[in-house]
Amino acid sequence: MSKINIFWFRRDLRLEDNAGLYHALKSGLPVLPIFIFDKNILDKLEDKADARVEFIHQEIARLSDELEKLGSGILVKYGVPHDVWTELLQEYEIDAVFTNHDYEPYARERDGEIRKLLKDNGIAFHSFKDQVIFEKDEVLKDDGEPYVVFTPYKRKWLEKLDSEMVDDGSGGMLSFYFQSYPTGKYHDHFLKTKPFEIPTLAGMGFEPAGIPFPAREVKQGIIKHYDETRNFPAVDGTSRLGIHYRFGTISIRKKARKAAILNKTYLNELIWRDFYAMILWHFPHVVDGPFRPQYADIEWRNNEQEFKKWCEGKTGYPIVDAGMRELNETGYMHNRVRMIVASFLSKHLLINWQWGEAYFAKKLLDFDLASNSGGWQWAAGCGTDAAPYFRIFNPASQQEKFDKDLNYVKKWVPEFGTKDYPEPIVDHKMARERCLEVYKKALK
Repeated sequence: MSKINIFWFRRDLRLEDNAGLYHALKSGLPVLPIFIFDKNILDKLEDKADARVEFIHQEIARLSDELEKLGSGILVKYGVPHDVWTELLQEYEIDAVFTNHDYEPYARERDGEIRKLLKDNGIAFHSFKDQVIFEKDEVLKDDGEPYVVFTPYKRKWLEKLDSEMVDDGSGGMLSFYFQSYPTGKYHDHFLKTKPFEIPTLAGMGFEPAGIPFPAREVKQGIIKHYDETRNFPAVDGTSRLGIHYRFGTISIRKKARKAAILNKTYLNELIWRDFYAMILWHFPHVVDGPFRPQYADIEWRNNEQEFKKWCEGKTGYPIVDAGMRELNETGYMHNRVRMIVASFLSKHLLINWQWGEAYFAKKLLDFDLASNSGGWQWAAGCGTDAAPYFRIFNPASQQEKFDKDLNYVKKWVPEFGTKDYPEPIVDHKMARERCLEVYKKALK
């Protein structure tokens, strides 16, 4: 049996500009790509028509087709990672395993376990940065501490980006990171093999969700005019690339290079993504509670009937209801509306932001633990760089400002303006005063 190296796909489902894959292909041994449908994750999903599982399955099939053209394939397993790797150690003579970093708590625990298993068998485990531009300790304050406020972090981030960009000779700016596969010279470094059979969705207990997925490419005009259009939910003014960033079907480096040229506001959104990933790395307690501990003392009302109405888009506040119905039907919600519905749940209804965060985690195609936690804590006022607790969005004024002609509302709440549309679940003025009182009491 000849020695091989393995590249383990996770949140990096592409061949192009893939850091870990680049290093694997340069290693000198044939590379076998693998992917594991992780039972530890899948078994916790309540909805067996989870669109994200379908999306991953679709992208794995695409990778399989691409690799088949190169005379190779991707070995796809369904199981618990430790068990799968134990089997792989019996099936192949592995010299080293290559992969890309994942920063979520479960992933870090999983990777530590696999690293130990491989080490015990004399196999190296190499992991690389790929899903963010800057990670972990790469952007720190001058005293070596992590930033907890976005604006100074962004300033330092941009300084670092400027210092690590090079001119490729054609007038375009390229990141110092990996201009990896496909370059041509590594095509023959994949292990030559027939295509492997991919487990079916049904075989794993899942079924298609029937939700269309956003395109991998976006019109250049959307990025170019992003700062002008991004706040208006009825306008096709955002990239909708969240799911592709989440599962790495596109290169964050490639998009950041383009954004640096086309639109600084869009680049700013990518910096927020890095910021929240950094926060999760340094402060993993944000997964289970507020970044600011004093906010754990807020006396939430947690009215289950009101939460149900919020989930269903039946609060009597049109822009809130439109957002929730868009989410329920498509797995997507416009970013401006995400802030409005999150503020409404946590401040108008005084329902624990973690309830809303968990609902988004179930429904969003682009769910990302770091960004979801960060966004919800921002809205509730308890996170890093959060909106102050006394900043309470007025849904009516937000609607007037960002959906003045009601095009977004009418699309998702067709009964608005008729007797079938419910009265507001709560009075805005009363809810605002109640929220201020409850927050003040907790923060004394």
